[in-house]
Amino acid sequence: MNAYRIINICEKPEWKDRAAQWFHDKWKIPFELYQESIAASLTGCDAVPSWYLCLKDDTIIGGMGVIENDFHNRKDLTPNVCAVYTEEQFRRQGIAGNLLKYVCKDMKEKGIDTLYLLTDHTGFYERYGWEFFCMVQGDGESEMSRMYIHRER
Repeated sequence: MNAYRIINICEKPEWKDRAAQWFHDKWKIPFELYQESIAASLTGCDAVPSWYLCLKDDTIIGGMGVIENDFHNRKDLTPNVCAVYTEEQFRRQGIAGNLLKYVCKDMKEKGIDTLYLLTDHTGFYERYGWEFFCMVQGDGESEMSRMYIHRER
């Protein structure tokens, strides 16, 4: 990741509005929800919520967040890594993996060693120490989705 850097928006709040717009553009969740969650992450820089970006120069090329619940019925499985995204032209370069490692380490340093992640992907997260945990019902979804778990040791 020589040309890239990972930041926690809590430490670089000047990125909050651009980040909220970027996540909204990728996931089509209302901009205001990202704006609200990112703003909450800036108050005290507690573990949850937290938002992270991977930057190449001044361009966002990847990102993810950590929130209480990623819109599913298992409220006991918390906190959740969410909104994992890498720009298409930067995929297959280890960016998502490095972001995942960074986030897991950061959460561990804040006292959280177990994280959950809701996804339809198979085979990707396992490469980074995540394990399939169970199937969960996403809010408003007719199909079940895969829930993964990561325990930082």
